[in-house]
Amino acid sequence: MNSILSIFFFILTACSKKENAAVASANLPDTSKAYPAKLLDLTNWKLTLPVNTDHAGNPDEIKQPELNTYSSADYFHVNKGGDGVVFRAQTGGATTSGSNFPRSELREMLNNGKTSAAWSSSEGTHTLFIDQRVTHLPDVRKHIVIGQIHDADKYVIFFRLEDRKLLVSVNGGSRITLDDNYQLGTRFSVKFVVANDKTQCYYNEKLKYTFEGHFTDAYFKAGAYVQSSCQGAKKVAGESCTAYGEVEIFNVWTKHE
Repeated sequence: MNSILSIFFFILTACSKKENAAVASANLPDTSKAYPAKLLDLTNWKLTLPVNTDHAGNPDEIKQPELNTYSSADYFHVNKGGDGVVFRAQTGGATTSGSNFPRSELREMLNNGKTSAAWSSSEGTHTLFIDQRVTHLPDVRKHIVIGQIHDADKYVIFFRLEDRKLLVSVNGGSRITLDDNYQLGTRFSVKFVVANDKTQCYYNEKLKYTFEGHFTDAYFKAGAYVQSSCQGAKKVAGESCTAYGEVEIFNVWTKHE
């Protein structure tokens, strides 16, 4: 009788553990089949990757409608928590013709991703908001751009992290510190608001700096744009080609009024 009861209790215990494991598994976010476009509204963006394959673009570009169902385990995917999108670029990656540094970065578009955005700082009001965190930096030159305004020829203004210093950087001009002791993994938000040739820069919803200057054919960018390279004209001594920068974005949006 005792042996029969022991077997009975063993079966009950095993079944209970299996059921509990199934419940726990069901409560975990399933990111294996998730696409970044399910978390972020990517309708009016295209993605530039730090690789150059036979895919269209040099380096590869993922445009709409492909972007709606695109994910890359290496460069662009849903995070483990299922609440953000990972952007990663390695220092040995492919670069665009106008830069020496690789990127996994969104570029603003219009008309459901069919047309490149190109607006003026003197007409209307233009806003970019990013809720994000930086999770990794290159090994030697620990710099990464995490949001920017670009015009037809060059960048106008950056949000960037240099080791622990989070700042706003104007092309050829001011550098304004937002946080001089940023800790990797800390979540924060940044925002550009452009109107009447003034660019307001917000950090965690607080206005930190206003840049005055006119620019045209402008567009927003967001993602991981590392500022280090293991090769080429901007090679950083000692930087490995497998070193990388990584950003997680929880929300990103633009508005034009």
